[in-house]
Amino acid sequence: MRTAPTILHLDMDAFFAQAEQASKPSLRGKAVIVGGLGPRGVVATASYEARVFGVHSAMPMAQARRLAPNAAYLVPRFAFYRSISDQVMGLLRALSPLVEPLSLDEAFVDLEAGGAAWDADSAKLAATKLRADIRAVTGLTGSVGLAASKMLAKIASERAKPDGMVLIEPGTERALLGPLSVRTLPGVGPATGDHLRRAGIHTVDELAEAGEDELVRLLGRAHGHALYAMALAYDERPVVAEREAKSVSVEDTYDVDIHDRLRVSLEVQRLADRCVRRLRGAGLSGRTIVLKVRRYDFSTLTRSETLRGPTDDPAVVREAAARLLDSVDTTGGVRLLGVGVSGLADYTQEDLFAQLAQVAGAPEDTRAEETTEEPAEEQSAPTDRRWPAGHDVWHTEFGHGWVQGSGLGRVTVRFETPDSEPGRVRTFRVDDPALEPADPLPLVPRRPDETGRAFVTPAEAGVQVSSEPASLPKSRSGNAEGGATSRP
Repeated sequence: MRTAPTILHLDMDAFFAQAEQASKPSLRGKAVIVGGLGPRGVVATASYEARVFGVHSAMPMAQARRLAPNAAYLVPRFAFYRSISDQVMGLLRALSPLVEPLSLDEAFVDLEAGGAAWDADSAKLAATKLRADIRAVTGLTGSVGLAASKMLAKIASERAKPDGMVLIEPGTERALLGPLSVRTLPGVGPATGDHLRRAGIHTVDELAEAGEDELVRLLGRAHGHALYAMALAYDERPVVAEREAKSVSVEDTYDVDIHDRLRVSLEVQRLADRCVRRLRGAGLSGRTIVLKVRRYDFSTLTRSETLRGPTDDPAVVREAAARLLDSVDTTGGVRLLGVGVSGLADYTQEDLFAQLAQVAGAPEDTRAEETTEEPAEEQSAPTDRRWPAGHDVWHTEFGHGWVQGSGLGRVTVRFETPDSEPGRVRTFRVDDPALEPADPLPLVPRRPDETGRAFVTPAEAGVQVSSEPASLPKSRSGNAEGGATSRP
């Protein structure tokens, strides 16, 4: 393990919620909760103002509404978040060629590899500049941890939240880790944590005292050995620049169980088309088609079929998904459906007729798996796809705004932009021809004023910012992942 704290972990602060606050002046300083808004939706991100009420990510949305009934509840705008993430990742790659993204808002950086840092002082300078650059370009804040290993850098960034920086000096790791819960260590989830608790092991110190042999007996050789090393603060995992995608998939959770077989089939076809669009957008093709079905009793079925070669043809994927659905009993009702493609390649099998024949005939490889595990759900399928709460709209008279809510044939819109004052609210019929979905507007970089709470633009603060936010990609339709093109 290295002797200098030159591994950096960046974690943007309440990223989705912070991005929404930055783009909506009326929400700044207020409780904002982003996630699926249906009865089965879950919280993706809660602003720090919402966390005061006990709301946190992965919480059922119904529980969040009970805790914070007056918060703003918004459907995620992933294309918007991705555009901001691209800007942040660009700043990280300017520091080092070794950047390991973990999600849209989180990444490891090897500062030593890029020559940006070689000791504690240079690491702090690099981290301070990075945080300032992120705020200058995006207007958002992120927390940074610095340490000699990935495990410790992530722990440091958690301690730095929100909008801070923590450096763990080499030589202090054991004292820091000792009193922490075993759940702090990578690889210790709820199941492993409960197993260790039943064995009387609650802290990292107790994990180290148990000894490697005991941990191997409890958890198996690979897991036991790895956890013992981490309990001693040894973590040799390198920062990996490219994390190759293993699959591309989409899924929807439904507010009400689907019982009609025809409706299930149509949903699978729709998901297959969405999956292919995502596949093509990444310039990939795939050989294995995967269908995921979560039934009324929470049991999850997975079916897969492997073709003779990779494809990105929607007809091939649709037919394969339909064939896989034929082997699944949906009599009791379906609460989640997903379609994915794995065995990815950067080329496409040209003999598509042979692929279609393969789908129509016996599959080369079909596997089935059943489980009662309930992983965190992605995003509940919105019941009103045209006007999701929080998404952007354009009105021919009032200009750019965002949806505050819709129902009973009406949609309520607040008209404001990232660099405007809080705007007025107006209500329209959902079919008003003057109202249409729109693309998100780029953020105007903002910074705290002298109170540390309100926000002002750099121009208002007398600061010149040379970095311009990247333009958002134009989306093709006004669905939950994007919007139609805004008018100028």
